[in-house]
Amino acid sequence: MTAAFHDPGRLAAIADVALGGGAISPDDALALYRGLDQTSLGLIANQIRFQKNPEPKVTYIVDRNLNPTNVCVTDCGFCAFYRRPGDAEAYVLPREVIYQKVDDLVQKGGIQLLLQGGHHPRLKTDWFCELFRDLKQRYPQVWIHGMSPPEITHLGKLEKRPVRDVIRDLHEAGLDSIPGGGAEILVERVRKIIAPKKATTDEWLDVMRQAASLGLRGTATMMFGHCETDAERIEHMTRIRELQDECGVFTAFIPWTYQPENTAMKERMPAKATVAEYLRTLALARIYLHNVDHLQSSFVTQGMKVCQIGLSMGADDFGSAMLEENVVSSAGCSHPASIEEIERHIKDAGFTPQRRNMLYQPVETPPTDRFGRPPREKAVVSAAGDRTATGAIREGAAS
Repeated sequence: MTAAFHDPGRLAAIADVALGGGAISPDDALALYRGLDQTSLGLIANQIRFQKNPEPKVTYIVDRNLNPTNVCVTDCGFCAFYRRPGDAEAYVLPREVIYQKVDDLVQKGGIQLLLQGGHHPRLKTDWFCELFRDLKQRYPQVWIHGMSPPEITHLGKLEKRPVRDVIRDLHEAGLDSIPGGGAEILVERVRKIIAPKKATTDEWLDVMRQAASLGLRGTATMMFGHCETDAERIEHMTRIRELQDECGVFTAFIPWTYQPENTAMKERMPAKATVAEYLRTLALARIYLHNVDHLQSSFVTQGMKVCQIGLSMGADDFGSAMLEENVVSSAGCSHPASIEEIERHIKDAGFTPQRRNMLYQPVETPPTDRFGRPPREKAVVSAAGDRTATGAIREGAAS
């Protein structure tokens, strides 16, 4: 089998299938991943990227990651964000604080609220529905991209009712789409090691299936670089690809790497995936997921320069420019950047930056100079006479 990974004839035949828009097998994907050099893998992925998205544009979205609670009972070993019920640092955000955060989002041109949190043992669907109704009444223009599949599975179990009913209630209250958080690796061997109390693979997929049946879209994610094998990464992508064939729910695939700092898993899994491993996995995702239109290169775990390289290895999206990010930064990984810096890096990579919404429809991108700076404008002054600051913006992990 090892020799097959280095059979030039076989690798060329597999690449031809992928470049023709076909679905390659898991074994063929593994052969490409292990048999091709970095440059060749990236070139194939880049060609497929331009077949799917021919314009030399790279998209991004301006949103805010709002975590209404950090209270969680799943005890995931890779998570440095959550706190157990009763912990001194546990919180549920007051409604007034949530409104202040959304006010700030709107004032700074954001269009989407990425709303995810812990698995709180006492917050039920009605609590979230009330929140969504309030937000939609106050901010009808803001898209609510919220409630990852494990959170919805948790609500269904807490209330002993089908997840479809939970999603329906949330959707009717204002939920617009579902982020792909909590997927980690969609392989039960891995989930039993890193997140045994969280939604199973089939439960995660069923939430997305039911969401699609109700007219919602979502994203797919993968957190890799801990205890999974190369073949299990491909198994994860296979489950995504199969569900996409079934119902077309996913707008994008978003891979990122496990960050061990401040987590319970650090002592037994201290290593992180290398930059080369991240880029190879990113490229393979573009080649293998022939039925998912968009691929995100994320700078939150790799930094701006590596994210920039990802734009030549299959990615067409720079992720989400966020006014707030708490989950990945809790694990000691933080790469803050301004929107101007995001646009500058996109331009320096040879592309035109384009703002988008969750459905990857273009929204107006304010003009900038060749350095990504906006035109000079008069400072906005409040009634008290204070200048308003733009602030640093961080990229999120599951938009």
